[in-house]
Amino acid sequence: MELSDTQKATITQWIQDGRSLAEVQRLIREEFELPMTYMDVRFLIDDLDITMAEPEAEEKAKDAPADDAATEASDPEIVDDGGSGSVSVDVDAVMRPGSLVSGTVRFSDGVSLGWQLSASGQLGLIPGDDPDYRPDPEDVQAFQTQLEEVLRQKGF
Repeated sequence: MELSDTQKATITQWIQDGRSLAEVQRLIREEFELPMTYMDVRFLIDDLDITMAEPEAEEKAKDAPADDAATEASDPEIVDDGGSGSVSVDVDAVMRPGSLVSGTVRFSDGVSLGWQLSASGQLGLIPGDDPDYRPDPEDVQAFQTQLEEVLRQKGF
């Protein structure tokens, strides 16, 4: 499949207008009568050296103060100072076998546990020295919230 310079310019304009890859795929099929898979469109955009806008990242940057955004991006550990103690989450440099991602969490009472996220998306705490230990429900909520943020920052 060979695209003309006019078609390439049109596709570039669609991307610059903020169209999604799915929309570009549909427009190529409808306007150029070229059936392309989603992956083919991704490769085409890459071959044409077109940069896609990331609206979520732009909106986040507008909403967050510059100092806070820089601090959070450089600090892989997030600490919640609410309540009587704090909860901190970090990600292992080397993942536990059988997990997509893993790390440790320190709850407000000072107990640290391992955690892991399986490939199927199941989150689990790894028992420590006391197998009967159960963290405070508020700590579990803080852990889940912080884990989501840490994983987002690391690109998961």
